[in-house]
Amino acid sequence: MSEVNDRGTKKWTAMMMPEHEEMLQQMWHEQEYKKKPVLDEQKQFELNAKLQLALQNDLTVEVEYYNHGVHDTQKLRGKLLVTDPLTGTLQFDDEENTAVLLEDVMEVVID
Repeated sequence: MSEVNDRGTKKWTAMMMPEHEEMLQQMWHEQEYKKKPVLDEQKQFELNAKLQLALQNDLTVEVEYYNHGVHDTQKLRGKLLVTDPLTGTLQFDDEENTAVLLEDVMEVVID
């Protein structure tokens, strides 16, 4: 939001009831929410091919994935350790052994 709108809401929230403030906070949170994009079958096939190529040739990849915690996409860069079809996850070879759900992958770029 712009600073002008924030100033206006700050000015009037002092006179609001707590229930109204909660509803206002919820409304702002819902406005920031981004839905997970739906990928078509061709795009999913392309992503899987890139992931398999990177895994077989030990290449560094940058994976953009939908993060449910922040309702937005985030990027992760590194080498793939394994793709597990049973759990549906990608596991990266980093300090935390980060795992990303395959269904949340939106884009793969091979370096």
